Amino acid sequence: MIWFQILAVIGILALVGFFIANRGTARASAGVKLLFVAFIVFGAYAMFRQDDVTWVANKLGIQRGLDLVLFLLVIAFAFTTVSTYLRFRELEIRYARLARAIALQNAKSENHPTDP
Repeated sequence: MIWFQILAVIGILALVGFFIANRGTARASAGVKLLFVAFIVFGAYAMFRQDDVTWVANKLGIQRGLDLVLFLLVIAFAFTTVSTYLRFRELEIRYARLARAIALQNAKSENHPTDP
């Protein structure tokens, strides 16, 4: 199972690096949607074909299919957490810029009144 863990960590780091570098682009957004759909399909398949998931897990060196599903769920949760954090951080930056622009606009209009 050690080789699967190493491969999973490398894959996680690659995905996080890709989405951090390309956040806000259409390609990253499409990638997130495709991964989400793939994970949902895998989850549904895993519920109905548990023996198949156990077989795949055994081929990967994991003893139970449930463990494989749990590992993938942890990876999906971590990815979602990082993605949400980056999105909120970007929104906070946008709100700060908007607040600065409004404050500057109000300061300019107070210094140069247009009404007599």
